Amino acid sequence: MWRYVLRRLLQAIPVFFGTTLLIYVMVFALPGDPIQALAGDKPLPESVQRTLRERYNLDDPLLVQYGKYMAGLLQGDLGENYTGQKVSEMLSGRWGVTVRLALTAWVFELVVGIALGVWAGLRRGRLADTLVLGGTTLMIAVPVFVLGYTAQILLGVHWSIFPTAGTDDGWPVSYLLPGMVLGSLGLSYVARLTRTSLAENLRADYVRTARSKGLTRVRVVGRHTLRNSLIPVVTYLGVDFGALMGGAIVTEGIFNLPGIGQQVFQSIQLKEGPVVVGAVTVLVLIFLLVNLIVDLLYGVLDPRIRYE
Repeated sequence: MWRYVLRRLLQAIPVFFGTTLLIYVMVFALPGDPIQALAGDKPLPESVQRTLRERYNLDDPLLVQYGKYMAGLLQGDLGENYTGQKVSEMLSGRWGVTVRLALTAWVFELVVGIALGVWAGLRRGRLADTLVLGGTTLMIAVPVFVLGYTAQILLGVHWSIFPTAGTDDGWPVSYLLPGMVLGSLGLSYVARLTRTSLAENLRADYVRTARSKGLTRVRVVGRHTLRNSLIPVVTYLGVDFGALMGGAIVTEGIFNLPGIGQQVFQSIQLKEGPVVVGAVTVLVLIFLLVNLIVDLLYGVLDPRIRYE
């Protein structure tokens, strides 16, 4: 297994460099002068512009800028924004909010999504199955900002079940409603994946063999069928955790959560490329790590999988 882990880590190196290069080029190739943006509508002296552009390597070719950025990154330095503030310091106070929000949404997807999928898979073609398929289709069709504002008005303002915004009530109270909104799309896919995979495995030969041996339905489903059915679900959940970390911009904006998504959105508006690149770079590392963990979980769920 350790050879497999080492091989996956080596494969992650070109993926990491390729992804960060693409992000860097996309961010710094955007039109507009970030130095002039610091002064707004006021003119900035030429000497000041020249000094700042030299300090932040903005006059270098794009690949040279990227090389200098990566040299600092390999030493643990995410760089500075255009006012001299360390990017790592700007993000350090916000990671906790985004991680708590992503974990809340992820657990919501995991628990509720798998429960709905099992419920529908065991009752394929019946009313429960139809309700789950119809409900998840509706959740997929509704944009997250529509769902977010609707949930905020109904559950937060009118019925006062959850806080409407901010983190004053701490975790988990302040994160329950935004977590459910953020995880609603993933929950729909988890439920449908679980339902389809479980229904397919229930017709497999090994299930008929287990039943013929006199095993109870709970044992057949819980110990044999469900474990195999969860392999595609685990794959999706692993990929989706990275997506939840990076895709919380809209949700954090609606519920006024001071997380990484809100910081990235503000930095894009202010043309602070180093902050955007630094935040996304860390998200790429998290995504690669989570996918490695997911690959290792395959062997736990299905012992037939071997790491060669």
